[in-house]
Amino acid sequence: MYRSHDCGSLRSSDINKEVTLAGWVQKSRDKGFMVWVDLRDRYGITQLIFDEERSDKAVLEQAQKLGREFVIQVKGTVIERESKNDKMPTGDVEILVNELKVLSESKTPPFTIEDKTDGGEELRMKYRYLDIRRNPVRENLIFRSKVAMEVRNFLAGKDFVEVETPVLIKSTPEGARDFVVPSRMNEGQFYALPQSPQTFKQLLMVGGLDKYFQIVKCFRDEDLRADRQPEFTQIDCEMSFVEQEDVLNIFEEMTRHLLKKVKNVDVTEFPRMTYQQAMEKYGNDKPDIRFGMEFGDISAFAKARDFKIFNEAELVVAIAVPSGASMTRKEIDGLIDWVKRPQVGAMGMVYAKYNEDGTFKSSVDKFYNQEDLAQWAEATGAQPGDLICVLSGPANKTRAQLSALRMEMAERLGLRKADEFAPLWVVDFPLLEWDEETNRYHAMHHPFTSPKPEDIEKLSTDPGNVRANAYDLVLNGNEIGGGSVRIFDKKLQSLMFDHLGFTPEEARAQFGFLMDAFEYGAPPHAGLAFGFDRLVSILGGQETIRDFIAFPKNNNGRDVMIDAPSKIDDEQLKELNLKVTV
Repeated sequence: MYRSHDCGSLRSSDINKEVTLAGWVQKSRDKGFMVWVDLRDRYGITQLIFDEERSDKAVLEQAQKLGREFVIQVKGTVIERESKNDKMPTGDVEILVNELKVLSESKTPPFTIEDKTDGGEELRMKYRYLDIRRNPVRENLIFRSKVAMEVRNFLAGKDFVEVETPVLIKSTPEGARDFVVPSRMNEGQFYALPQSPQTFKQLLMVGGLDKYFQIVKCFRDEDLRADRQPEFTQIDCEMSFVEQEDVLNIFEEMTRHLLKKVKNVDVTEFPRMTYQQAMEKYGNDKPDIRFGMEFGDISAFAKARDFKIFNEAELVVAIAVPSGASMTRKEIDGLIDWVKRPQVGAMGMVYAKYNEDGTFKSSVDKFYNQEDLAQWAEATGAQPGDLICVLSGPANKTRAQLSALRMEMAERLGLRKADEFAPLWVVDFPLLEWDEETNRYHAMHHPFTSPKPEDIEKLSTDPGNVRANAYDLVLNGNEIGGGSVRIFDKKLQSLMFDHLGFTPEEARAQFGFLMDAFEYGAPPHAGLAFGFDRLVSILGGQETIRDFIAFPKNNNGRDVMIDAPSKIDDEQLKELNLKVTV
């Protein structure tokens, strides 16, 4: 056997034992008459010692030739370490080596294999197999595995059945772009990689499976903004004979389970908030509620004066930044420049300082008196010492801009704490959203989402105000899960396709298999999918999902390690009856 113990397990109680270890050379220190080597594996580091008095001369000479990341096997005796290291679990002992075998030599790595490395992200992605040897990356992957195990344990305990669904499926026009795969056996035809197993999990409910889940790869051919990957992982779930409340309850319980098991955090509150409330209070549909700074609509009284910018705006809305009144004029000017950046897009910002003595000082004192500014303070919940920041313009655009400002101020003030967890459900999303390019409505979630029963009649008269039986689970300002009650009635599904602009022929061509299945007794069903990568990164207290993916793509969707995507040769193209013109 290559080892009797791993490199993290030996302690003082093992002194005088004969052991065999194997691993990588972390570093070595050569004093001529004595060599120390730190031997590393997944479990830890053990110090080896070779000296001219106690070690064979040939073994000592061999140790002097070891380089970083050589893979070696050693045999020796556990002895007490003279200079103990209380920062290492194995720091009380070392191995006096009497046999050394080099299993594999290594070139000098392009960056140091240390917790704090000198390698940039692109370099580390190119040599990801080396990056994985570093403690932070390895621990992230182990953490991801632990979360996956807890998910499986919880769902199995609730009688969910794990089922694998196909990876080569049919392309559909809804949602993001599909990745397509040419079929050699079916000339001129293509598979698509699934954006989600949506239709298959519904078919499993028609098949009577009742409770399904899968930790599954999904694929979207879209621009990689906001820390996204072209391939990502979902915890995909579906249940039969349930209503919205049943789904929310089971996955609320699962989220509590994960927070307790993985982080030892007890979370009792899962507030509910409608989509409209989220947009009005926070300017987005995934608000971070770990801190306040709720929006205050001051349109009614801000427009009561002669300030033209506010009078011409559809919405005048503000937030109160805690202790912001202490900001200098230079700092506030910097904040105004920040909101005017193209990424935010505001034309400017009005502000009012709520002084500790109860008075106000604003950038628009010419137009607003102390009583007016007190109304702003009341609307935003401002306290003495706070800074009231005001944006105005078109309602939706202005809310989005103020939402960006709110998050930026929370970041600067240290209010987004990685060890705090604040989940909530956002419900009652719009069923449809208008697309200016295609000049028609699109499904906000997907075409199988059920409208609220009381809103079905509005599909013909007021489609933009039809609410969906849909819900998102938000954690710390990130959507970690989303789902809906599904349409299971063929007539309602046909009506939905009509309002999405499908002709009967197009609907049949794309989704005929699902429509046919509904002819054979479809149960009421609903489901939810968690973004597993995002969930793990939040639980792990980090910002980027790439840190928790073994072999991630870069911002251009490339795997720089294996150099993919890449061209294929002419013979392969010929077999597929394809021709590339670029």
